[in-house]
Amino acid sequence: MATRSRTLVVALTALALLVGACGGGAGGGGASTAKTVKIISSLPMTGASRTQTVEIVNSIKMAIDETKITNVTVQFEALDDATAAKGSWDAAQEAENARKAINDKSVVAYIGTYNSGAAKVSIPLLNQAGLVMVSPANTYPGLTKPGKGEANEPGTYYPSGKRNYARVVPADDIQGAVAAQWAKDNGAKRVYIVHDTQLYGKGVADVFRAKAKELGLAEGGYEGADKADNYRALANKIKDSGSDLVFYGGIVDNNPAVLLKDLKAVVPSIQFMGPDGINCSEFLKQAGPAADAKTFSTFGGVPPEKYTGKAAEWLKNYDAKFQNKNPNPYAIYGYEAAKVVLAAINKAGDKADDRATVLANVMGTKDYDGVLGKWSFDANGDTTLTQFSGSVAKGGSWSFVKELSTK
Repeated sequence: MATRSRTLVVALTALALLVGACGGGAGGGGASTAKTVKIISSLPMTGASRTQTVEIVNSIKMAIDETKITNVTVQFEALDDATAAKGSWDAAQEAENARKAINDKSVVAYIGTYNSGAAKVSIPLLNQAGLVMVSPANTYPGLTKPGKGEANEPGTYYPSGKRNYARVVPADDIQGAVAAQWAKDNGAKRVYIVHDTQLYGKGVADVFRAKAKELGLAEGGYEGADKADNYRALANKIKDSGSDLVFYGGIVDNNPAVLLKDLKAVVPSIQFMGPDGINCSEFLKQAGPAADAKTFSTFGGVPPEKYTGKAAEWLKNYDAKFQNKNPNPYAIYGYEAAKVVLAAINKAGDKADDRATVLANVMGTKDYDGVLGKWSFDANGDTTLTQFSGSVAKGGSWSFVKELSTK
């Protein structure tokens, strides 16, 4: 009996050691202190934006793979907020994604959205649940800035009265203004403004419109144009207006490339300019040769070919990991968003699985020295970075022209 007892004690001790050895999270540690947390992304992985969003997801995975946090295992799940039926982001799908994140108690952060209209859906839901949300791409000012959108914005998105949303890209109250200044610098005299009727598209178009008026540019027309198979009637209307530049506020999903082709067919010499919503390889692929003359876009920061320092090192590592020599500009923003979240989880220590702690750490980000440079989140959750650049379409790709400002 005594021999059997000693054997049992030895066996149980060995089993305990084995469990202890296997129970550590990223960075090691015992089973008693190890935690597993999850980050969820919500981006349109279906439709025309997929080229960019796949690269954002790649970058998030890259950030997680590179980051080891003591006693914490970080899991990641990429959700699609687009539907095949719509071919782009869908409000109902975005709401479903947000609720899935809320109901999974291991989720401590939500990276998204890509489209500002989708953010309008999920921010209030996540806000009530106390779940932090970091966007690598939203630029509509009204999501965060008082007096820059509708009268009830941004308060309507934060029912708890506490901010839970931040973004690592500069907003359109800057982008629309620098675009108008660039249009004038390019010699435009009369501009025709078109938007895709969505929150982001109309928002940036309205900022462009106000700045263009301030700069003395004549307005040939202003209107919303939903996604369509052709824009021949609108192209002829623009031709008759005598405009020498069209500013398009909207996303690649809503067929700006079709508008450009129809426009060039009747006014070959007209300039075409858009914001970051068209600054992607998919737009140029769809537009084909029509984009090779006088087609311009703006974007927060600088394009990959102009990266230096940490950004250049990131690009080198991304290229090696994914065999992709020309990622779209938003890829690096996905990486930065993930790294900020991971830094917040690491700082949380024993409370890495506590949503309130992670949220406070993210929103309190100050003097973060990342791949985008040194920056902070302000009280609204906006980045302190304000740099924009202008690019021109050339030979099927975007080519950097210059840094932009309103001065």
